[in-house]
Amino acid sequence: MAKLPPRERILDAAEELFSREGIKAVGVQAIANRAETTKMALYRHFTTKDALVEEWLRIVAADYTAVFDQLETAHPGDPRAQILGMARFVTDGLPEISHRGCPFINSIAELPDRTHPARRLIEAHKAGQVRRLADLCARAGLSDPDEAAAEITFVLEGAQVSTQNGSIEHAGERLMRLVDAILDRHSASKAAP
Repeated sequence: MAKLPPRERILDAAEELFSREGIKAVGVQAIANRAETTKMALYRHFTTKDALVEEWLRIVAADYTAVFDQLETAHPGDPRAQILGMARFVTDGLPEISHRGCPFINSIAELPDRTHPARRLIEAHKAGQVRRLADLCARAGLSDPDEAAAEITFVLEGAQVSTQNGSIEHAGERLMRLVDAILDRHSASKAAP
């Protein structure tokens, strides 16, 4: 980590500590120590801890958006494959979530103030994901794209929470079957007279 520039070391340290211990439990000094820098250097790059939290979540959100973009490139003109690819991405990430939890779900729990910039960032990111899923559902010719996107979002989010709390076995397999069934049901209802 010491070979990275200070800003990147700080972000890496924040990601590791926020994911493992939570936003509220981690102080600025702990982040500076993990990043092998000083609090003064941290504050040169991020004026407040809240600004650091927001930037970390912006990076996490950008990573999820990049998955949608990669799936579009991998499956051009095949929105169903893109939707299933997003479900597969979430499924493949479930083992990590079982240890650390979803960074958005964990952060929302620690940011009860809806006006907090990081909270607004998460809400905007999640709304953007639902819109992008609805667009894919529309392009897939589903009967009610908004409803299909909402149902898919419920199962994606539910699989992550269930995996994090250990309540459901084989969550990934179930997630893939449910998303496929949602797509089939909405496709079938469109074809019905």
